[in-house]
Amino acid sequence: MVKICCLGAGYVGGPTMAVIALKCPDIEVAVVDISVSRINAWNSDTLPIYEPGLEDVVKQCRGRNLFFSSDVEKHVAEADIVFVSVNTPTKTQGLGAGKAADLTYWESAARMIADVSKSDKIVVEKSTVPVKTAEAIEKILMHNSKGINFQILSNPEFLAEGTAIEDLFKPDRVLIGGRETPEGAKAIQALKDVYAHWVPVDRIICTNLWSAELSKLAANAFLAQRISSVNAMSALCEATGADVSQVSHAVGKDTRIGAKFLNASVGFGGSCFQKDILNLIYICECNGLPEVANYWKQVIKVNDYQKSRFVNRVVSSMFNTVSGKKIAVLGFAFKKDTGDTRETPAIDVCKGLLGDKAVLNIYDPQVTEDQIQRDLSMKKFDWDHPIHLQPMSPTAIKQVKVVWDAYEATKDAHGICILTEWDEFKTLDYQKIYNNMQKPAFIFDGRNIINPEKLREIGFIVYSIGKPLDAWLKDMPAVA
Repeated sequence: MVKICCLGAGYVGGPTMAVIALKCPDIEVAVVDISVSRINAWNSDTLPIYEPGLEDVVKQCRGRNLFFSSDVEKHVAEADIVFVSVNTPTKTQGLGAGKAADLTYWESAARMIADVSKSDKIVVEKSTVPVKTAEAIEKILMHNSKGINFQILSNPEFLAEGTAIEDLFKPDRVLIGGRETPEGAKAIQALKDVYAHWVPVDRIICTNLWSAELSKLAANAFLAQRISSVNAMSALCEATGADVSQVSHAVGKDTRIGAKFLNASVGFGGSCFQKDILNLIYICECNGLPEVANYWKQVIKVNDYQKSRFVNRVVSSMFNTVSGKKIAVLGFAFKKDTGDTRETPAIDVCKGLLGDKAVLNIYDPQVTEDQIQRDLSMKKFDWDHPIHLQPMSPTAIKQVKVVWDAYEATKDAHGICILTEWDEFKTLDYQKIYNNMQKPAFIFDGRNIINPEKLREIGFIVYSIGKPLDAWLKDMPAVA
């Protein structure tokens, strides 16, 4: 019986291993983490992450061939294949600060694997890592191997949050990179055999190590670039009276371009896009490619610009100040159908409004008050360290109130900011909301999910990203 162990019980490790256990009943899968609270949550009725379909998969396999444990060394020692899915935060100090990946957790994982191993192992990189990480890991393992053979593979994840289980059931592709040696080929085949339980073989792509590592960064950079491209267009649309939805629809009909990832918004978020592009920039700079680095830097700059442009629009529309004004924030997660708030644009928007002394009432159907308070008081990049190394529960920000209902959030508010495209926000009773708000009542739609004309008929002053401006807004400066 093949034994698999995954180091790291987060957004990647948990769902991926659950699906492997479901699809490969003959394989024993253990997910290990040093965070006891996280493991306890995986073993409880309330899983530590929300993902549609995840709970069903876990319940079918848990205790049968899927186990969650904090006894890290035992399970690593027993495993034939070890997936490493630990944090790779952006460095906050030292060389490459603000761009390079911090491999502290990766390195300690590799040293621990070398220490406890008594049999040959295949070690699989699963978390997003900078190109050439495998080489560094290989060196650590080989110099500490005590005669044991380790093969390193890169098997990057391409999961989209909100659809992770579906993505795992029916992946576009599974990418496996390994050494171009007989031993490397054998290790690639062993991992390929696991995925072949349910993934068509023509969708399993085998490459060298560096191609696999770089493909992950490239895929995320290309996706983020599309969002920044349409967001750059949204600013021009507002200036000219064009409608970004019509423009992106027309552009997306070109089969060479396609329609996906062309929705204008308040900006992209999530744990990977910014981190991976920063990583790509750093690798380009280290390899003497400043022009390439600058090209990718612009993708992040446009994303930051879009968030600050949104905040400016809110403040300038509301008579150039939101000081003491109540703003309802609908949605805090970085996108719908997930409770994940990592790098969510909502953080920068809320901080921008708080900087002008606004009072925020925040509602998100999946994000807890503790998480929102932590996110708004944490330093940049702190979120990407293991939970036990993050700052302790912060003192609550007095100007922030977290409520559990959109109507409660909008009661007596001067304005509403829609920052996540949750379906429920499309069907709210906006007449009821309008009746309970201060007048003039403003709505700033950062996701273009509401019908501006209908809301204007009710009486709202509406700003939708990249859409023709309200007569009211045309007379206001775009920047506070």
